[in-house]
Amino acid sequence: MKRVFATLALLFLSTNTLPAETFSADVWADNWFEMRINGTQVAEDSVPITTERSFNAESFEFEAERPFVIGLVAKDFKENDSGLEYIGTRRQQMGDGGVIVQIKDAAGATVSISTADWQCLVTHTAPLDKSCEGEAKPVAGKGVCAFEAMDEPNGWDRTGFDASNWPQAKEFSEREVSPKDGYDRIDWVEDARLIWGPDLEQSNTILCRQTVE
Repeated sequence: MKRVFATLALLFLSTNTLPAETFSADVWADNWFEMRINGTQVAEDSVPITTERSFNAESFEFEAERPFVIGLVAKDFKENDSGLEYIGTRRQQMGDGGVIVQIKDAAGATVSISTADWQCLVTHTAPLDKSCEGEAKPVAGKGVCAFEAMDEPNGWDRTGFDASNWPQAKEFSEREVSPKDGYDRIDWVEDARLIWGPDLEQSNTILCRQTVE
């Protein structure tokens, strides 16, 4: 019986985990984002991606146990798979993206900021030829308006996923992104950076991840 009780005590100790911490996050995105922690959504941009000019910042809290994976889905507005906006008007153009993130613990210490250390996979690229922007009648998937799209890899936003072959995020300056409408109301950590895929205009949907130890 002593052996049984000892075994049960060890099992109890091994499964007794530390309580989750509360974290606060700030995100500004052009145009839309969704944040997941270990595969579970904790926030979504309050302005729909179908809104052409949805520039806004979101501040929110979530609970998690370390280590955890930040999974960020970020999208730039596009009317269709051509990657263009204002199609058929004099304003017809490729949109441009950009996102910045900072996460702090309950004590106010920074635990994660968006930088080139994040890994970002582009899942929608369009147009593949930028001359599509000047087409009188652009048709997605035809000629210079070809595009590339892929589904989200299974489990990409969870621990255990192998993202070793994912490219690093690319950092962009405020001048390149021209953040507005909400960006200035956040006191960003000095080293936090605006990030995106390799091209602000052609990378329309990106999946970014980072592990917080």
